[in-house]
Parts: sequence; structure tokens; C-alpha cells
Amino acid sequence: MSALPPSRFSVLSSSSAELLSPTNSSSRFSLTSAPSVATATTGTPKPLSRPNIYDRPLNKTRSAEVSASAFAFLFSEVVQYMQKRVSGINDLERRLNTLGYRIGTRVLELMVWRTESASKAPKREIRFLPVIMSIHTNVWKAVFGKPADAIEKSVQNEDEYMIIDNEPVITRNISVPRDMSQLSCSSFTAGIVEAVLDGLGFPARVTAHNTPVDDFPLRNTILIKLDKSVLEREELFK
Repeated sequence: MSALPPSRFSVLSSSSAELLSPTNSSSRFSLTSAPSVATATTGTPKPLSRPNIYDRPLNKTRSAEVSASAFAFLFSEVVQYMQKRVSGINDLERRLNTLGYRIGTRVLELMVWRTESASKAPKREIRFLPVIMSIHTNVWKAVFGKPADAIEKSVQNEDEYMIIDNEPVITRNISVPRDMSQLSCSSFTAGIVEAVLDGLGFPARVTAHNTPVDDFPLRNTILIKLDKSVLEREELFK
């Protein structure tokens, strides 16, 4: 019978184990204690605290304005991005309307919060005329920095109202090709108006139409077609 191979792992004797014990190790192998947090940070200047946009009071920032050139650049990039991913003008306007609708829900939430915080007895409008006047003035000022130019009611259809903007801010720096002359980038604005109306309980279909005139070549009309339930409710208040 062949002898067993020598073990690859040797067992330390008690004396060698004592030499490797942490208590008996030489001082040159000991680690210096780490400095405390207090001593490490002593004398270090604190970083400057930058204002956080989420900590700003909403009422004090209502007069803040965004650079018009920055907004125009961002909006033009959005239009170009969507243009490469649609099949036609109607699809592009639908996407702009959807994007505006998302913005409109947030605009309404902010305006309602400011109204309720500033008034001791806030009230909710239940008639359509005060609502469209508020959109014409307050919403336009909150989004575009100026009120709209006019409000008109259709003579032929009692469920149609129009908000006129002679110089839309969002289309001021956008040039539409001739083959897309029917495109109205103000569909973004129509989505904002539709979201505000839906949030206030006045469902409607809102579209944007280019209506240029000699003095205002960029003139745009926001057409509001009210839902039948809104007209029936208006009849009850007469």
C-alpha cells in the first residue's frame, strides 16, 4: 500500500498561533484609528445652497417669465420631432393637441390653487360665459403672458364659440412649408383650452384654425364646440 500524500494544509501550532494573534502582533502592523467625522469636516466651508424650484411659493412666482427665444426653440424642436413620426397633417395636429392637453391640466391645477389660496371664499363657475372669459384673460396670461384678442360666438351654431389670437406666441417663429399650409401649430393651444374646459366641467371639442388677415397674417382662431350636456345645463339656468 502506498503512503498517503502529504497534506497540503498545515496546522499551526499553538506557539505560532500566538505569534499571529492580534494582541501579540507588533505595533508596526497596527492601523491608526480613522479620524472622527467632526475632525474631518472641521474648517471645510459648507456648499452654497441653491434655491430649489419645488420650494418656491407658487404665489410669488406667478410673475416669472420664460425666455421667448428658449420657448420658441423648444417648441420648434417638438414640432420637428413629431413631424418625423406622423403620417399626415391631421396626425401631427392630433399629437400637438394631446401634448397641449397635458399642459392644460397642470395649468388649471395651478390656477385653481392660486385662486383658492388668495380668496377667503373661492367659488366655482357654473356658467359657461364667465369660464370662457377667464380662459380668454387668465389662462392666456398665465401661459402666453398676454390675454387673447377677442371672443366671438357663432351665429349659425349656438354650440360654437371662438377665441381669437391675432399674434400667437407659439407660431411667431415657425415657418410652415407651402405643402403643409393647412397645418395649425396652435393645435397645442387648443389642447390647453380643451383640458381647462374638461377640468371645469364643460366638455367640448376644441380645434385650431388659421384665419389670416392683411393686418395679422398669423391670426389664429380657437374653435370651441360645446357638448350637448353643456347646452342643456345652460338652458336650466335661464
